[in-house]
Amino acid sequence: MSIAKAGIITTLNARTSILAAANPINSKYDAKLPITKNIDLPPTLISRFDLLYLIVDRVDESADRRLAQHLVDLYTEDAPETGGEDILPAEVLSAYITYARSRINPEITEAAGKELTAAYVALRGMGGSDPRAREHRITATTRQLESMIRLSEAHARMRLSKLVEVEDVREANRLLREAIRASATDPTTGLIDLDLINTGAGQQQRKLRGDMRREILALLEGSSGRSGVKWVDAVKQLGEQSSITIDASEFTDVVRALETEGIVKIVGDRERRVIRKVSAE
Repeated sequence: MSIAKAGIITTLNARTSILAAANPINSKYDAKLPITKNIDLPPTLISRFDLLYLIVDRVDESADRRLAQHLVDLYTEDAPETGGEDILPAEVLSAYITYARSRINPEITEAAGKELTAAYVALRGMGGSDPRAREHRITATTRQLESMIRLSEAHARMRLSKLVEVEDVREANRLLREAIRASATDPTTGLIDLDLINTGAGQQQRKLRGDMRREILALLEGSSGRSGVKWVDAVKQLGEQSSITIDASEFTDVVRALETEGIVKIVGDRERRVIRKVSAE
């Protein structure tokens, strides 16, 4: 991690594990949006996690009945039914974890290394291919390979094994695949696209942004003089020209990107905002 203190900027080696949970914005998960938009975390942060799982409240009579019964038991029994029994006391489990983390440093066997390579290649082709697409969807990067290595080592460490075996790699691969399916499936296409996590925008979304960019520039070209186009009028005209609903946040992102590139300039604020094309003079 990087630390800036008293005029000194340095980087320290911080080895730690983070288990985090986040509620969706507006208190409800929107299946039409990628995970980065649902929990309002930047892609640069969320892409650092090895595993991302979604816990979505779906209607399931059996699961709903078990949950309701458990909550009722909390109020009617001194010791509610837990559905199982403790295998290890808490203090023994704590000592077990401490011993495994401090004493066990497993090495990857040759067979496990080959399995890691094969699993990574398979992950890269997990989303299939579309010959009509001008760009390939990303279904895995070397970051996922590093995640798989860490998970394989953790699984071997959990077994108190000094070697990472093929079974450890297979379990790590299974966990990673399920996480990718849950968190990196493009809601507009139903296909896996890891850029939804890495950049916050999938292939389909990037295409829509490209189309919107061209339409905005066309509107500005058609505007008279240097008066530009009012923000609200631009949104309205784009909505009338397209069969797809114009998302306000997407429109803002595209215009802000054009402004960053020095192509347009935004003057005024709120309802009075005007988009003007920057003169080439």
